[in-house]
Amino acid sequence: MIKAITFDLDGVYFVNGKSNFIANIVKLGVSEDEAKRVFLKSDEMNHQYKEGKMTDEEFWTWANNEWKLDKTPKELTELLISGYEVDESVVETVKKVRVNGYKTLICTNNFPARINGLQERFKFLDDFDGKSISYEVGSSKPDTKIYQKLVEVSGVNADEIVYADDNNDNISEAQKLGINAFFYEEFNKFIEKLKELGVNI
Repeated sequence: MIKAITFDLDGVYFVNGKSNFIANIVKLGVSEDEAKRVFLKSDEMNHQYKEGKMTDEEFWTWANNEWKLDKTPKELTELLISGYEVDESVVETVKKVRVNGYKTLICTNNFPARINGLQERFKFLDDFDGKSISYEVGSSKPDTKIYQKLVEVSGVNADEIVYADDNNDNISEAQKLGINAFFYEEFNKFIEKLKELGVNI
């Protein structure tokens, strides 16, 4: 029986954040390719940042220098947070399943400035019972540790948790622990899958 449901943040609960940020960086005179390279494609720096091995100050100072801007880390992170919106249907679903007795969970590769900024703006963490965030765990998907932490914070058994992802490696690692993991396509299909698993929604 399912007792806990994991919701993705970027692109599901929150929308348009990355694209709006890239657009705003381009408006500052940075090419789109360069904006994406630093923020989305610089694997080593992003990896370290999301695993808590770089501070907000360190990453955004580096990004500012790469982009040849004269912004402070605070100014860049405020610009990032300002572009995010919530998908109201997802927010409503999170609240609904919680009222129906299910635990609501987050499992995300993320960094402090984004989580803290979005919490300050939207208070979204107030709607979740447990979180497994890469920079707090010190490892990122698809590392097993982040899924072990998910099970730990859920307070239920692994096979009582639902988790969806659009990356097959992430799904595979979660399944190894016994988590009900499946491929994420879109939110309506996610809801249908929850119903198939017997979730009252």
